[in-house]
Order: sequence, then structure tokens, then C-alpha cells
Amino acid sequence: MDKSKQIIENCPNFYKIVNFDYFEDDNFTASLIKIYRTFIFSVDPLNESDLKKVVELDNVLAKYIDDYVFRKTMKFELTQVKITDRENLLNNLVNSILGIFEKFEEGRTRNIYIARWL
Repeated sequence: MDKSKQIIENCPNFYKIVNFDYFEDDNFTASLIKIYRTFIFSVDPLNESDLKKVVELDNVLAKYIDDYVFRKTMKFELTQVKITDRENLLNNLVNSILGIFEKFEEGRTRNIYIARWL
């Protein structure tokens, strides 16, 4: 089976993410989608740890698209990230994105959000 097809089979949100209609001046989202595409097609689908990371990244970017609060948090947190190792820049960015998501989910389970209805 083709490597690309194997990757896309493990990414149920691939088309949703790639075809996301973001604002024209939203360079951050464009860059995030580019990182997503570059990373998922650069991994070996036979490597279980890489495949697990691809599935996690797919879920995180789907959450980014669906949840406005998470999108704001992600934009702020990623601007604060400092990456020192230039050799594994893509891998470090993906690890930072996954770490921000874990931190967000951890904080979200501790807080109760009540919607305000007018």
C-alpha cells in the first residue's frame, strides 16, 4: 500500500484540516496546517511511535479548527515556545503543539465553563 494512503487512513480529520477555510490574513493557521502536512507525510507509517504522534496531531488540529477557545490558547502558547535544536525543528514543533494540547485539556477538566445565554 502507498505510504500516503496509509497515513491518510490514520488521519480521519485530514480533509477537514487541509480544507479549512481560514481568514486570508491568518498566517498562523496557514503555517500550522503546513506543519501538519509536512510532518504527517515525513513519518514512516511502519513506526508505531511516529504513527501514534500523527494520530494525536490529527486530533489536536481538528480540535484547533472546532474550538475557538483552544485556537486562541494555541496561538498564544505557540508564540511563547522557544526551540533551540534546529536539526529537529519540525519534530520539536509537533511536540510543542501536543504539549500545549495536553496542558489545555488538563486545565479544561479542572475548570467548569458555563455558557452565558442572553
